[in-house]
Amino acid sequence: MGEELRPLELNGTWTLSALSLGKKPVDCKWIYKIKRHVDGSIERYKARLMAKDFTQVEGIDFSEAFAPVAKLVTVRCLLDVAVAKKSKIHQMDAHNAFLHGDLHEQVYMSLPTGLSTA
Repeated sequence: MGEELRPLELNGTWTLSALSLGKKPVDCKWIYKIKRHVDGSIERYKARLMAKDFTQVEGIDFSEAFAPVAKLVTVRCLLDVAVAKKSKIHQMDAHNAFLHGDLHEQVYMSLPTGLSTA
């Protein structure tokens, strides 16, 4: 869990504060996963903190939701062009990409297990 919380803390993702009047906190929970090597042996244990955002109400808790994800047809077109031009294709993974977006609303979240106010 510490590995998941560290980037959030370093990025200044949250500040501890009192709950404003009329606001309700979004609950959260830890999701656990075991990452394995090809041979099936354990590579590492992973923990991901997930907000239970399905409890939010559009227009009250947030104004819009958007995730910049490419559609499959767009990826296929891009691959077609790359093949036609004999281009090299590379893949990358943006670690903690969700930390780099802008959030325009104030969101209150309950403290996750393993994090205290002390």
